[in-house]
Amino acid sequence: MSWTAVTTEPSQLGESPFWHPEERCLYWVDIAGRLVSRVDPASGRVDHWPMPTEPGCIAPVRGGGLVVALRAGIFWAREWGGTLEPVAQLPFDPATERANDGKCDVLGRFWVGSMHEPKEGPRQPVGALYCVDARAGGPATVRRMLGGVATANGLAWSPGGETLYWCDTPTHEIRTWRCDAALEPHGEPHVFKTFDPKPAGWQPGAADQPGQAAYGGRPDGGTVDAQGAYWSAAYEGGRVLRLSPAGEVLADLPLPVRCPTMPCLGGDDGRTLFVTSARQGRPAEELAALPGSGCIFSTRVEVPGLPVACFDPGSR
Repeated sequence: MSWTAVTTEPSQLGESPFWHPEERCLYWVDIAGRLVSRVDPASGRVDHWPMPTEPGCIAPVRGGGLVVALRAGIFWAREWGGTLEPVAQLPFDPATERANDGKCDVLGRFWVGSMHEPKEGPRQPVGALYCVDARAGGPATVRRMLGGVATANGLAWSPGGETLYWCDTPTHEIRTWRCDAALEPHGEPHVFKTFDPKPAGWQPGAADQPGQAAYGGRPDGGTVDAQGAYWSAAYEGGRVLRLSPAGEVLADLPLPVRCPTMPCLGGDDGRTLFVTSARQGRPAEELAALPGSGCIFSTRVEVPGLPVACFDPGSR
C-alpha cells in the first residue's frame, strides 16, 4: 500500500475522524491532548481547538457547528472555536469513566460509548453505549442502550441502517445489532468478527519480537462503505481491515504505524481512506522506528464511503 501522511504533527491519541464535505476538511480529536482539530488536505493547513476535558468523539451539526462528547457531557459549538453549549450530561462518574467512540445516525441522534479509565488498576466492564436525542427541543434525552463495556468502540451503521456495528475493544470481538426501520436496535448483539487474542508474553514494539507469536491487533474504530463493507482499525496490529457483511476479510492493509485507531472515508469523491493513530504510552523504540505514530495517513480505495451523519439539535 502507498500511504500519504496527511498530518506531520502527531496526536497523542487521534480518534473520531470525519470528512466535512462543505468545508472539504478532515476533522478529528486528540483525546489525550484535549484537542479538536481539522486539516485541509489540499493546502496542508491544520487548526487546533483546545478543549477543557478529553474529547471522546465529535460530529457535525445540521445547520452548522460541531457536537462534542467531552469527558462526561455533550456540548454544541455553533462555530469553530465558539462557546460550548451544554446539551446533556452522561450518567456516570467522570472520575473513573469518560466518553469514547461515537457517531450520529441518519436521524440526527448522537450515539456515544463510554470506557472505564481508573487512575489505578485494570479497566472493568462498567461502561455503556448511550443514545443522545435532542430533536424534540428542550432537554435532550439520554438512553442507555447497553452496558457491561470496558472500552466502547467501532460504532457504525450499514448503508440501510438495518445493522449497527460496535465493539468492546478488549474482548477482541466486533458485534452487530439488528435495527428496525426506525433505527432502533432489537434483541441482543451478535458476534460479527473475532480477532485472535494477544499471545501470552507478547511485548509491544515496532514489530512482533523475535521468538514471540505474531499479534494481529484488536478492533478499535470502524466505518462502513457504500457497498456495506465494514472497515476496522486493528490497534497494535498495524493494519486496517475491510470486512464483508458476512465477516470475511476482503482487504488487509498494513500501515506505517503500530496503533491505528479509526478509519473514515472522505475526499471529494468519498474514495480517500483516512486513518488516525496513537503514540500515547508506546515504547521509545517503537516511536523511533515508526516516527509517524500519532499522525493521520490516507490512501485511495475503489469503493466510496457514506456521507457523514449530522447531529440534530432541535429548536436550540
